[in-house]
Amino acid sequence: MMKPTADGSAPIFDHLEELRRRILYSLVFLVVGAGLAWTKVPAIILLLKEPLTHTDLYKANKLQLVATALPEQLILSFTIALWAGLAIALPFVLHQLWLFIAPGLYPQERKYAGPFVIGAGFSFLAGAAFCYYMILPPMVKFLVDFLGGAVAGIFSIGTYMGQLVTLLVAFGLCFEIPIVAVLLTRIGIVNHVMLGKLRRYAFIVCLILAAVITPTPDPVNMSIAAAPLYLLYELGVVLSRFFRVRPEAALESGSPV
Repeated sequence: MMKPTADGSAPIFDHLEELRRRILYSLVFLVVGAGLAWTKVPAIILLLKEPLTHTDLYKANKLQLVATALPEQLILSFTIALWAGLAIALPFVLHQLWLFIAPGLYPQERKYAGPFVIGAGFSFLAGAAFCYYMILPPMVKFLVDFLGGAVAGIFSIGTYMGQLVTLLVAFGLCFEIPIVAVLLTRIGIVNHVMLGKLRRYAFIVCLILAAVITPTPDPVNMSIAAAPLYLLYELGVVLSRFFRVRPEAALESGSPV
């Protein structure tokens, strides 16, 4: 807990020191997670190659993943270990985030630490899993077999893996929308009324995001990506209403805000 000044507020330097400490601890957890993930890099590469095995080009032995530069395999391994390490360390990083914002919360609000950490971690993993099982197989098959096997494929393993990791992380972050909505609601930046009024714009943004993170013109793939994004936004609206900040007078009278 940061020491308050005479007027009850914490000095800005105490906030900065607390932030520095939480960032440092988070980096330590990230390094540990990356170290653990480093030992599993070959297995992760096999998992990321899996969508290719369902393509006609791969089945016809007309597709190869190759390293096109001397350090490509090393850079790829570091990249995969870093992002996989972040997934491993995410609950601990989120706990550090909660410890940073907890002093500004009411005692009854601090009981949400567990649900916040678990919910945010689960949401990221759920987003990555949704991408891996629902988005990548049809997207990769569409792009690889676009010309019906008329052209053989020789893909840079770094480029291919980098694109898939980017998609996995993007969906993992998008699935954090409800958690972000709750946080922004609790600190008073947004509320459920504001989010409800932005529904039409949110729908358009979800379509744009789906078009950006799924590099195919196939409307089916775009719909598969856009639908859960919009549902997550609606879930954020519901959670924002549930976790809305109530004035003390409203709490005493029991009337809703």
